[in-house]
Amino acid sequence: MKLLIGLGNPGRQYEKTRHNIGFMVIDELADRWGIAMNKEKFRGLFGSGVVHGEKVYLLKPMTYMNLSGECIRPFMDYFDIPLEDIVVIYDDLDLVVGKLRLRQKGSAGGHNGIKSMISHLGTQEFNRIRFGIARPWAGKTVIDHVLGNFTEEEMSAVESGIIAASEACEKGLSNSFLEVMNMFNRK
Repeated sequence: MKLLIGLGNPGRQYEKTRHNIGFMVIDELADRWGIAMNKEKFRGLFGSGVVHGEKVYLLKPMTYMNLSGECIRPFMDYFDIPLEDIVVIYDDLDLVVGKLRLRQKGSAGGHNGIKSMISHLGTQEFNRIRFGIARPWAGKTVIDHVLGNFTEEEMSAVESGIIAASEACEKGLSNSFLEVMNMFNRK
């Protein structure tokens, strides 16, 4: 069983923002695997299916980014999903746009959604796919940057990154996360 979690903010005004890249990857996986994202539980939107013989849950917490853990912990408990079977996908300011970095543990690095997860899970040791959104350019605040849309020039890298992140999630269905890290961190 796998739980793939995309972090983001609910609502149309946030739909295409940098902070919602986790939601965008989950949407790509749902389309790719034919999983309807039409169920709600613990303030999260989710869908489930069987992919390559593996039971898969796709989850988008609707708690707003800073409270993501409030949805994720009860969801994991209810469906009895072990920590080693989750992967969280989220935006990262310290990577160039579209670049991925897979990790099995680490600090929140200032990311409030990950801070909330760490607080509610009681550990920093969970699988993650960090998706680069780059730092804001001069004169733009971090908040305006993460809540802003990608530029037209960035979209090619974003689309490639979404495909790569989706492929990493798919590889994780039949390989250990460490093996997937080795495949995708080299790229």
